[in-house]
Amino acid sequence: MPEPLVVVSNRGPITHRRGAGGSLEAVRGAGGLVAALAPLADRHDVAWVASAMSDADRDVAAAGPREVRTESGATMRLRLVAHDPEAYRLFYTVLANPVLWFVQHDLWALKHDPSADLTPAWVNGYVAVNRALADAAIAELDSRPAAPVLVQDYHLYLAPALVRAARPRARIAQFVHIPWVAPDAWDVLPREFSVAIHEGLLACDSIGFHTERWRAAFVECCDALLGRGDEATTRSHANPIAVDTDSFVRLAADDDVRERRAELASERPEVLVLRVDRTDPSKNAVRGFDAFGLLLERDPSLHGRVGLLALLDPSRQAIPEYAEYRDATERAAAAVNARFTKPGWEPIRLDVRDDFLASVAAYTEYDVLLVNPVMDGLNLVAKEAPLVNERDGVLVLSRNAGAFEEIGQWTVAVDPLDVPGQAAALAEAIALRPDERRRMLAAIRASVSTHDIDSWAERELAELDERAPAPIA
Repeated sequence: MPEPLVVVSNRGPITHRRGAGGSLEAVRGAGGLVAALAPLADRHDVAWVASAMSDADRDVAAAGPREVRTESGATMRLRLVAHDPEAYRLFYTVLANPVLWFVQHDLWALKHDPSADLTPAWVNGYVAVNRALADAAIAELDSRPAAPVLVQDYHLYLAPALVRAARPRARIAQFVHIPWVAPDAWDVLPREFSVAIHEGLLACDSIGFHTERWRAAFVECCDALLGRGDEATTRSHANPIAVDTDSFVRLAADDDVRERRAELASERPEVLVLRVDRTDPSKNAVRGFDAFGLLLERDPSLHGRVGLLALLDPSRQAIPEYAEYRDATERAAAAVNARFTKPGWEPIRLDVRDDFLASVAAYTEYDVLLVNPVMDGLNLVAKEAPLVNERDGVLVLSRNAGAFEEIGQWTVAVDPLDVPGQAAALAEAIALRPDERRRMLAAIRASVSTHDIDSWAERELAELDERAPAPIA
């Protein structure tokens, strides 16, 4: 019998919509976290607790938990929680994303209202949604009391303590998919928020981070805020999440991906620079476009030969800071094009839409991949794209991406705030010798293939078992 697991996250692996005639249709949930965790259902008896995202999801939530099938054909139990709409708005668009995300990605300077009173959003939104999802996880434990509870990411920092209060002997782990920052970065929040966040995580038996850098910052914060640094050291570990390599390689050979690749190949420039991101301020697209413009200014021989393809997934557009950054991204691309475009050549092609298969097709075709986030917990693009690239593509990678700790030695490194340095890095990547390009790509691919999603999941469960052994049957 596969081991039972209870996974708790804001977004679930499946969301629902109404099709023609009102029929209920299940589609893959959005986001990198879902893509990384969904394969767990292939190996475990998973009960997944998540928020209802659509009206159809809310109908499913009202009907109670149901069995669903993943893209791989595995089945899992899905329990959706329909939150009060106002509570969820406060949770998601007021507190979790424009506050916690901004704090943990060093973006607080972009806040529109940095001095706003956050207490109503905290109490009526963040706390309320965490409590509802924790209650749903507790309900799942009633039928599988020995199952580990795997809580995911910054949306649910309070949930472990709520589960622990109701089930003191539960085995609880949390994985934090975004960066952790030093104690002074938390000073922009009311102290009681910061204390509750760190206490919530310390209610876990095991706490995972992508890198040792983020784990060490968490320990430092627990010591400064709570005087519990030793406890944080004991409970935490670094384990970068991985790609489901076999599934991803199969996806790259899919007919729909091949069709998109053929279209791209027919119109690609001699040298294709690629970026694949969300329209999120942390992803740093504006500086990336500025750097590409500076590259063209410095080296006119590249005019007409090189092009930047930017595939950006529109993200969190209900949040003013995100909508504003999307506008800034479009303006930056337009400025480069206005300056350098000539007949038959537009330097930047900006495509803002949700088309994952188009991104995979572009992964196979790039000559240079630019991944320059201001700060990123990991960045799966930096691991996915080299896995399927067929042109000995070179990765230009921010030192502040968590993936840099794992694969940075085989990349052209950049400081994400240094636009001239990024322009120089792009020039270096374009000029690399063929043998060096092959060597670097092969090394990244070997690393990604060795540390795959199976090994990541096994490590997470092993870390939990080490700190909270499973009860003897």
